[in-house]
Amino acid sequence: MEAEAARDAGEVPIGAVVVSASGEVLGRAGNRTLQHRDPTAHAELLAIRAACAELGSERLVDCDLYVTLEPCAMCAAISFARIRRLYFGATDAKGGAVEHGPRFFTQSTCHHAPEVYAGIGETQCAALLKQFFAERR
Repeated sequence: MEAEAARDAGEVPIGAVVVSASGEVLGRAGNRTLQHRDPTAHAELLAIRAACAELGSERLVDCDLYVTLEPCAMCAAISFARIRRLYFGATDAKGGAVEHGPRFFTQSTCHHAPEVYAGIGETQCAALLKQFFAERR
């Protein structure tokens, strides 16, 4: 699991996978903000970049994104990549931008809104995140 690998590297345990319509994994990543010393190295963005490189396209039409935590506003690239469906585990009342905060995909200025499915593996995803932060307090 990408989130567990991120955790083991000392990163916030968020993982993301981009899957084609036929079920092929096109890109996968865990958070790497510390490793890359880059605040934009979120799992979602890294997985999208890998999938785009794999397909040789900036568009991921008919592709789905699975992610541990509700994406933040910076991850609006999900829209620009034309992701078909977004599946996420735990919600994020503080930093999320899908069901919380700006609710990016419901804005009239959003050019493409993926189908959104929240709560996929929510208990496991939330437990992983809570344990990670509890160990750091």
